[in-house]
Amino acid sequence: MMADADGTPGRQLDARILLVFALPLAAFLLRLGGAPLFDVDEGAFSEATREMFERGDFSSTYLNGAHRFDKPILIYWLQAASYWCFSGALDVEWIFRLPSALAAMAWCYAAWHFARHRFGPETALAALAVIATALGPFIIGRAATADALLNLFLALALFDAWRYFESRGRAPLLRCYVWIGLGALTKGPIALIVPGAVTFLYCISRKEWRLWLHALGDVRGWLIFAALTVPWYGTALAIHGQSFIDGFILKHNVERFTGTLEGHAGSLFYYIIFVPLLLLPWTGPFIASLRQIKADFTASGLRRYLWIWAGFVIVFFSLSGTKLPHYALYGTTPLFLLIAAHRDELRRPLAHLAASGIFLALLVCLPVICTILTTSDIGNAILVATGMDNAYYRDQLAEAGFRAGAAYYVICGAALFLWLATAFARRGALWNRLLTVAILQTLVLALVFAPWLGAVLQGPVKEAAIFVRERPEPVVAWKLTLPSISVYRDAVTPSRPPEAGEVAITHIGQALEPGFETLFRRGSITVVRKPAAIADPDSRGGSMTGETAP
Repeated sequence: MMADADGTPGRQLDARILLVFALPLAAFLLRLGGAPLFDVDEGAFSEATREMFERGDFSSTYLNGAHRFDKPILIYWLQAASYWCFSGALDVEWIFRLPSALAAMAWCYAAWHFARHRFGPETALAALAVIATALGPFIIGRAATADALLNLFLALALFDAWRYFESRGRAPLLRCYVWIGLGALTKGPIALIVPGAVTFLYCISRKEWRLWLHALGDVRGWLIFAALTVPWYGTALAIHGQSFIDGFILKHNVERFTGTLEGHAGSLFYYIIFVPLLLLPWTGPFIASLRQIKADFTASGLRRYLWIWAGFVIVFFSLSGTKLPHYALYGTTPLFLLIAAHRDELRRPLAHLAASGIFLALLVCLPVICTILTTSDIGNAILVATGMDNAYYRDQLAEAGFRAGAAYYVICGAALFLWLATAFARRGALWNRLLTVAILQTLVLALVFAPWLGAVLQGPVKEAAIFVRERPEPVVAWKLTLPSISVYRDAVTPSRPPEAGEVAITHIGQALEPGFETLFRRGSITVVRKPAAIADPDSRGGSMTGETAP
């Protein structure tokens, strides 16, 4: 767009571009440390990184003193770099989440750069805005886990794979091997499976399988991949031997696909439900874009490539025995690009705005809903049906109303009011209205919802860990799987029953023998001390098994 004599249109365009480019900064950095670390995953990654410094060992990961083979090393190294740079200057939540936030921002800008040369600058800006304001990227981009980093490398690998298909150039192909290698160093074999399968299916669809074989057989590419992965994988194998093979390769990769790991099961249609939720508030435009699959397959090589990318990821993880919502995010990059590419075809504003309105209304009511769940017969029935009918969940949910202050209701209510004004406005392009409510959703999530949810689920855990941090007695976690306790204590916290004179962080559902002293209680979390006069119940045949918080 050219500016008029007074420069006004140009200034308006520049302001809009600056706003869109600032969205990733707001989405992934605004109040990044506002919520405590969530257990189990954030606590486990963060504690494993903290223990690297405590042990002086940066080649292996441990969790509360035990080997942790869940993920490769790269995310821990990046968290360690953040910890080394900012420890003492920033809260631990900021420190351990920062690598994920930076990866998510890089993901947004990489998608913009890729789309700009293939769909045009307007569509590229739209794609950047969609990624920065969708619910799924918001979650993984603010979580101290490996998912945002892996998602970045998968996107970069498949972007460069397409550049190779376009140009047959050696540089994008070699870069593709770099991203795959870094992805394998982040989360393992999935970094090879997704790019390999997507590019294979695309080449087969165009009867260009020789092109795929040529790319697969690039010797320099494999040398780059080996240079990135073999040093650490070889070191881990040399140090841990069969334990590494059993723990990482067999359990956390083979068994994760072939069976249900850690209770994360789901039906074949699991992702049909979760993908639209992860795309909020862009669910309506996504559903509209599904109507264009046939046309995209026949009219454009790139759009066919994007649909194959998304389809493979969803089908692959639908067949996996272990299902988690964030797995589908590895296939959402192409969906975000397609949503942006089809934005001019959208009609019926209320149909596309409805999902965001329902979501914002739910956020306003959620603290009250949580209170009802713990105080009414209907709520009791829901808790039973969802498997949450135990003392731990009940007491945590009971904190919901207490933790939601006036600011929560004011900001959520104001966002809902602005949604109503936007949805029923008679003027304004539909896409701009969608972007407005997407920004509202992002601000609500970052400013009040994520901190409130963290306070409800993890506030008592953090407070208990800080309470015992300076106590002279040994501290244990008793029938709790909450690694963030060790992060906030800045010390390894063994998971076992307390011995005489020890302090234990546990939950109120844990039966205590007479004589235990309660030192602290918040929600379902309680801190007790076992006097020397109390004998260990396990020594009389008691069981160490019992209710474990998730």
